[in-house]
Amino acid sequence: MINTKDILETINMIEEEHLDVRTITMGISLLDCAAGTPEETCENIYNKITTYAKDLVSTGEDIEKEYGIPIIHKRISITPISLVGGLKTKEDYILAAKTLDRAAKTVGVNFLGGFSALVQKGMTNKDIAFLTSIPEALAQTERVCSSVNVGSTRTGIDMDAVKICGHIVKKLAYLTRDNYSIGCAKFVVFANVPEDNPFMAGAFHGVGEPEVEINVGVSGPGVVRAAIEKAGDCNLSELADIIKKTAFKVTRMGQLVACEASKRLGVPFGIVDLSLAPTPAIGDSVAQILEAMGLERVGTHGTTAALAMLNDAVKKGGAMASSHVGGLSGAFIPVSEDQGMIDAVNLGALSIEKLEAMTCVCSVGLDMIAIPGDTPEETISAIIADEAAIGMINNKTTAARLIPAYGKDVGDMVEFGGLLGYAPIMPVNKFSSADFVNRGGRIPAPIHSLKN
Repeated sequence: MINTKDILETINMIEEEHLDVRTITMGISLLDCAAGTPEETCENIYNKITTYAKDLVSTGEDIEKEYGIPIIHKRISITPISLVGGLKTKEDYILAAKTLDRAAKTVGVNFLGGFSALVQKGMTNKDIAFLTSIPEALAQTERVCSSVNVGSTRTGIDMDAVKICGHIVKKLAYLTRDNYSIGCAKFVVFANVPEDNPFMAGAFHGVGEPEVEINVGVSGPGVVRAAIEKAGDCNLSELADIIKKTAFKVTRMGQLVACEASKRLGVPFGIVDLSLAPTPAIGDSVAQILEAMGLERVGTHGTTAALAMLNDAVKKGGAMASSHVGGLSGAFIPVSEDQGMIDAVNLGALSIEKLEAMTCVCSVGLDMIAIPGDTPEETISAIIADEAAIGMINNKTTAARLIPAYGKDVGDMVEFGGLLGYAPIMPVNKFSSADFVNRGGRIPAPIHSLKN
């Protein structure tokens, strides 16, 4: 039964603690769009997206008004474009990216994800052509997001793909150098990528998904922080229970929005992703959650343990609230999007090495980290490989979204604007990884991949 206390509590979460539905993402399969020419294929892609998603934005706005729940983004994810027939060359994929951008603008979404490839065990000729297109494709579009999965627990890590991804990041940074290399914010490299993640830049519509579906991403770092602060002097077991109960309430709100959007659009409901995704707004920070738990600054000793507890409690609370929790669901630790993380970097409390340790227990990985523009592409590839190795060995999703800001060095700041925030340039290890990366080949899967 709904009571006055629950209603008032939810209103307070929205008005005072930054609770929101971060995104309603419509996943659309493009597997039937192949045609005789790339131009015909792209026309089919445009027509399918604009047909299915024509009411996505207006429906989200209607729900937002009726329920008083902020719905920040309305977005689209598609079948990994490298899997769509009818596209073969670099030029074909650039044409497809421009088509996707045009479709996104037509229906009014701010981002479209799925300019993606799955190359965890090797690359086809189509995959290679696609990968070479990414820098130009993202530099020439506004709303298209790209991802590449280079490893998994079952297959190991494709180091040839990892090497190419380092080159992609460097070239993309150069092509968007006039805007702090922001193109790199639209490109992420994964291991163990989920097929139903609604959050950008890694969203795509997996081949195991239905023709079309609605996935919702809910976010409430401020709500969790407030709950911890109200708890006062309690032990960690009690604190974990408080986080679980809070995550339960937040997820229930997400499921309400997801089911309502599904019904109004006539599209199946996929999953609710309860990921604590921060913003630059004061109080909407994962770092501040960890500090509320007792750390003087995020990055100090104990940070990884606190984050592990937070991530686990969030997942347990979400799983109790909905039978369809998916995507990533946990805590994101992007630097540029989290004021607490930015403050910790500026104070010297948080380094890339500590962030890497934290990725062993958080939802994803090294996210929105600005590094010196002269960082060698082999070093970028090596950082990606480290993250992929953590994901592969621990059977979890990991990722890297790195921004080598062209012309910037440690001590500088880059400003992206909006929810992408701003970031201090973080130092990276100066010793070379080139000989290791250039070996190529595949890092074998771990022994525990043999589960059958």
